[in-house]
Amino acid sequence: MRRFLLIVVILLLLGTGAYLYLNRSDSADGIAPAISGAPPSADVIARGEYLVKAADCAACHTVPGSGQAFAGGVPFRLPFGTIYSSNITADEATGIGSWSDDEFVRAVHDGIGKRGEHLYPAFPYTSYTQLSRGDVLAIKAYLFSLPKLSQPNRKNDLSFPYNQRWTIGFWNAAFFKSQRFQPDASQSPQWNSGKYLATALGHCAECHTPRNFAFAIDHKQELAGEVLQGWRAYNITSDQAHGIGAWSDADLASYLTTGHADGRGSASGPMAEAVENSLRFLQPVDTSALIAYLRTVPARAGKDPITVDPKPAPVMASSDVAPAGDANADSQGLKLFEGACASCHQWNGKGQQTPYASLLGTRGVNDVRGANVTQILLHGSSLRGENANIFMPGFGNAYSNTEIAELSNYVIGHFGNKQGTVTPDDVAERRKQL
Repeated sequence: MRRFLLIVVILLLLGTGAYLYLNRSDSADGIAPAISGAPPSADVIARGEYLVKAADCAACHTVPGSGQAFAGGVPFRLPFGTIYSSNITADEATGIGSWSDDEFVRAVHDGIGKRGEHLYPAFPYTSYTQLSRGDVLAIKAYLFSLPKLSQPNRKNDLSFPYNQRWTIGFWNAAFFKSQRFQPDASQSPQWNSGKYLATALGHCAECHTPRNFAFAIDHKQELAGEVLQGWRAYNITSDQAHGIGAWSDADLASYLTTGHADGRGSASGPMAEAVENSLRFLQPVDTSALIAYLRTVPARAGKDPITVDPKPAPVMASSDVAPAGDANADSQGLKLFEGACASCHQWNGKGQQTPYASLLGTRGVNDVRGANVTQILLHGSSLRGENANIFMPGFGNAYSNTEIAELSNYVIGHFGNKQGTVTPDDVAERRKQL
């Protein structure tokens, strides 16, 4: 027994030592590259507003339709439970109104709360750690300029041992390093700005990079795509077949700023939120910088790679008003599509009322697992922008799991020319995501 206790003490000491060593904070402020929309010469609150939008804070801290901007309460359903975002308004009692500059910076850079508690990495401090102190304080200044909203934080619903915050210290020791962004002198100013936007502010890797066994980002597969909360965040590496390597700069700029690129698809789910709350507000020069950086991300096929068929035989044989070339013309999926979908999307996939309804060439209909197709059918999709207000209703309450699976597989077969593998059990699981 004494030997066992000695081993436990030694392991705790080693773990504590590793945590303190690996998580010693880099006191250097870092050098934030030039962000056109947030120049150092701008008013600090105006800078902060642009940075808050670039960091997409609203998507995580504002419940859609609540009118409670940044008051928290957004659920994040993870394999080990549900985490709810916190109130980041300047309310002293329920928000962060009593936080000092140093306390706020420590939270953003190191994931440590006001009382010294570990924050869960659902809050992407693992990316935000790269932000300069000046940018973090500009963000704070903007948040503190907004109305104070009294809304108590909702308690997380996590299973043991994930509900023990102290264990995050060991997770940090293994998977996190507090460090600021340092420009690469061998690259152009545009590239450095794009990397800062992608890795620090935009934290693209948090959704688009696979996770390891401990739910930490697998940087060896950076931006190769992942499924989170039931939605598939696609491969955005420079891979020509499976990523965005074959997209033109115009395609990428259109997708990032409007949520749609002809022949490539329309944003939905969390990506639509990113466009609506964040990406569409970037100035063109910052969007171009982001694209320049993404062009250099090493090509990776990723997990379950998607290959798009740009000219699927069933679609090529169909007109806008009639299908042709389907392997099973009497399928239940076809009948469901005919009754609920064809009037908007058309049999040739071009979309009738809006190009946002086009399906031809999209990665969603070429994914045999049908993650995003199923999510959209269940929960619908919406995207608001400067020149667009797109809405598609969900059919989760109208159709059974079997019907949604049949419809998903038909869409994949007709518009992707692939054999879909969506099962009723898959649909049942995806119903839980929202």
